[in-house]
Amino acid sequence: MTLDAVLLIASGIPLTLAVTAGAFALGAVLGIPLCALRVSRSSTLHLAAVAIIMLLRSIPPIVWLFLLYFGIGSGFLRVGPVEASVAALGLITAANMAEIYRGALRGVHSGQWEASTALGMKPWARFRDVLAPQICRMALPSSVTFFIGLLKDSAIASTIGVGEIAFQANYISRRTFEGLEVFAVAGLVYILISLPIAAMSRQLDSRLRERVAQ
Repeated sequence: MTLDAVLLIASGIPLTLAVTAGAFALGAVLGIPLCALRVSRSSTLHLAAVAIIMLLRSIPPIVWLFLLYFGIGSGFLRVGPVEASVAALGLITAANMAEIYRGALRGVHSGQWEASTALGMKPWARFRDVLAPQICRMALPSSVTFFIGLLKDSAIASTIGVGEIAFQANYISRRTFEGLEVFAVAGLVYILISLPIAAMSRQLDSRLRERVAQ
């Protein structure tokens, strides 16, 4: 492999990160109301949330991608490759984040709610100072693990022409017939991106633990 080929693969990093970050941000936001419905005392809302989460998680990501890009995106609503990738992965992320939020919420001991109420804390202050740090700390490991998995899943965006890492690697391998070397380098790039993310999450987890302990 030449240096130019390595640089071409590396040129796909910005789009890989953009798709991953965009999908994660979208899913993290949509996951909040979905989680609220999931833990609702209303059986109708609860069942609706369960059905939505099962639907989003049961269908393979590439099917959602093709549905949005070749289906909806080719009809009345024009959707570009990057937007379709972010939307498809974002919907799946929303379902998974809703479950992560729900697990973290259940992990907060009921005594925390009762103690903060007994201290006369206002609802917003109680959530901000007592509950949110604990929920974030408990949700962080699973969220980072999912983010790294999402980073790898972003490779499906190459199937609709998004010029991310896998797309560039496939392009080079078709031109040079050096599939093994090319995709080995692409795999190494994914690893080099994932390791700093994991390291930063551990630092953030330590800080959150210190804040909760105070």
